[in-house]
Amino acid sequence: PDLTSPDFFLWGYVKNAVLAEQPATRDDMMERVRIACATIPRAVLLRTVRHFERRVNLCLQVNGANFEQLI
Repeated sequence: PDLTSPDFFLWGYVKNAVLAEQPATRDDMMERVRIACATIPRAVLLRTVRHFERRVNLCLQVNGANFEQLI
C-alpha cells in the first residue's frame, strides 16, 4: 500500500481539483495545481498526518511487510 501522504492523498486530491474543468493551457493547469495545494483545508492536512502516522505504525508492527489488509 501507499505509505506517504503524497501517494495516498495529495496526488488524487490535486488531480480532482485541477481536472474538475479541463484546463485551457499548460499555464492554467500549473496555476490550478498551485491553488489546489495552497487551499487544502487545515483539518484535511491534520487528518492526513494522522493517517500517515497510522500507516507508519502498521508498517513497523509487521516489520516492513505488506500491511494493506490492516488499513
